[in-house]
Amino acid sequence: MRKLAVSAVVCSVLFLGIQGLRASGPLGVYAIVDKVVFEPNESSPQRVQIWGVFMHTTETTNMNPALSSAERGYVYYSLPGPREQADTARKEWNDLKTVAGTGQAVAFGSGFFAANETRVHPAAEKAATPSPYHLNMGVVKLSDTGTQAALVKQLKDAARK
Repeated sequence: MRKLAVSAVVCSVLFLGIQGLRASGPLGVYAIVDKVVFEPNESSPQRVQIWGVFMHTTETTNMNPALSSAERGYVYYSLPGPREQADTARKEWNDLKTVAGTGQAVAFGSGFFAANETRVHPAAEKAATPSPYHLNMGVVKLSDTGTQAALVKQLKDAARK
């Protein structure tokens, strides 16, 4: 009986310790999405333009990302290579289309890659060379209360301008 109790305590401690870990790393792009444009078409997109207001990681050290200031424009991505990743990316792009125009703040992509590969293009700039889209934890809705409140406020303030 005592072994069972000790095992239960050890398992509980391990489970609680692991809960705080995030294997995927920090998210890379924080946004309020206005619209999503699929290229060459919506039924079989190879690239995507995501329009709105964005903040993205500029560097990531010890899982603590530094973020850019909020910018209006669009980010331009191409599909990742393996088919399974491409299918998942298309699903995420559709999720972004679902929140487009709602004012809902979201996060997506990898902080490790966003620092070097994400660029917010001004609206007047023609889409030319897409960055690779990197998967992470999917599209995550952000809350305007709690730990995300300041970030969401920055996005919403920039969206009003």
